Amino acid sequence: MSRALTFILLLLLAAAAIALALAVGSADEGPAEFGRRLLAAGDPMARTIVLELRLPRALTAFATGAVLALAGVFMQVLLRNPLADPYVLGVSGGAAVAALGAMLVGFTGLVVSLAAASGALAAMLTVFALSHGRGGWTPARLLLTGIVVAAGCNAAVSLMLALAEEAPVRGMLFWLMGDFSYASAPGPMLALLAAGVAGGLLLARPLDVLARGELQASLLGLPVRATRITLYVVASLLTAAAVTTAGSIGFVGLVTPHLMRLALGSSHRIIVPASALAGGTLVVLADVAARTVAAPRQLPVGALTAVIGVPVFLLLMRRQRSIA
Repeated sequence: MSRALTFILLLLLAAAAIALALAVGSADEGPAEFGRRLLAAGDPMARTIVLELRLPRALTAFATGAVLALAGVFMQVLLRNPLADPYVLGVSGGAAVAALGAMLVGFTGLVVSLAAASGALAAMLTVFALSHGRGGWTPARLLLTGIVVAAGCNAAVSLMLALAEEAPVRGMLFWLMGDFSYASAPGPMLALLAAGVAGGLLLARPLDVLARGELQASLLGLPVRATRITLYVVASLLTAAAVTTAGSIGFVGLVTPHLMRLALGSSHRIIVPASALAGGTLVVLADVAARTVAAPRQLPVGALTAVIGVPVFLLLMRRQRSIA
């Protein structure tokens, strides 16, 4: 399949996923009523459901998934590991500790989001400071420091959940596993997504060079240290924004960049936008399943991204091995 055809397919899948998110829900009406709801033929409640509830949620889910996929692209180049994950350096753990701390004190809404952003930033700066040693930052040192910080944050989260009262624990767990229930303003995440894709395209050539190794990148004149710091900061900020918006949604930043490399090659001019489309589509589909499969109950989006993504990833890996 050609790259152009693959891009068209990804665009169509993204559009279809968002249309599906608008058309189905926990209400009794089926997808056949989508046109009537959207036009709101004498039914202002239907128009409210579609345009004020489902559309913001679908756009937020798409932007969050796309941002996580972009963070995965940058992190895999930074660590020179195709199986690296945006959460591997402890950013989501720092956000979770700060957000749960705010919830335990009794805060909700904007304060929790601000706490999550602050915790993510603190974790990023901690890893950045601790991983610096003689010779600067190396992928191995950065990865090990991130794993240790993430483990410490996970231990803190476990202690918080164990000490919390029973009533708020369910809400905390849902936040930890990904939740778009309160998504109402997709604008900031969409703007961040546009900036991330534009930045990724501008960095496409440095990403291609750095992916071949630091020595070759240095010989080709790439400022390796500055590029690596930029990638780390950008990937961490993208991850922090996604975690602040919807909690921890795993697997997206791991599987989508890897699958796009298998399908489209190694050029980041192609991988960056393709990964964003695939990641956004995956999260939208997972969110649709989360609010419809067990309606009126909602399932955690993060668990469903794994349910959707793991079989696809394993099948494609098996296919790639058989071809090789």
